[in-house]
Amino acid sequence: MCIDHSTQNTCIELTQNIRLSLIPEISNLFFDRKAPKDKPLASQTQASYEAPSLSDLLCLLLTNRQPFGPVSLIWPGLYIGDESTARDKGLLADLGITHVVNCADGPHRINTGAQFYSDMSISYCGVEASDHPQFDLSQYFCSTASFIKAALTQNGKVLVHCAMGVSRSGALVLAFLMMCENLTLTDAIIAVRLNRDICPNSGFLEQLRTLDNNLKR
Repeated sequence: MCIDHSTQNTCIELTQNIRLSLIPEISNLFFDRKAPKDKPLASQTQASYEAPSLSDLLCLLLTNRQPFGPVSLIWPGLYIGDESTARDKGLLADLGITHVVNCADGPHRINTGAQFYSDMSISYCGVEASDHPQFDLSQYFCSTASFIKAALTQNGKVLVHCAMGVSRSGALVLAFLMMCENLTLTDAIIAVRLNRDICPNSGFLEQLRTLDNNLKR
């Protein structure tokens, strides 16, 4: 469970109040890449938005894959990494990490827990998730999004990790971008893949599709 607690309606309020963050803005201000101004995002042009199909999402995720390292900065102050990164206290200190989200918490997975970071100024959020299509990861969408948003609001730096930094951590970061930065699922995938190849399993993608369709934009 997360060590930092937020109010019950934090995610709902964040989703309603935070302005739309568009990929061109991200490209110019953070990634230093320019997007064509004459090609608006689908979320801007469709009156009634519908999430892409699972096959379309997989195509987006699996096309032009690139090698990546153990940890990647994918959003200002937000990193996705693997187990080795989460256990490397020297690296965490060098990166200035203040918050850790372990998406594979538990005695039979990555059993670090808050105690592992007790000698560091790190707030910990543990998610006992299995990387299986039948696992309901959506039950953690709101709590982890609130934890990440609160950390970034305080100018903290967040590491979201699982075993490989590909499926569970990727899915929860996508949910955060959708709920707290008001990106569509497609836009969130594009933003993350600028710096890291992620690939949530098919069950997680279906849960993200449901979230995408349910969010009011």
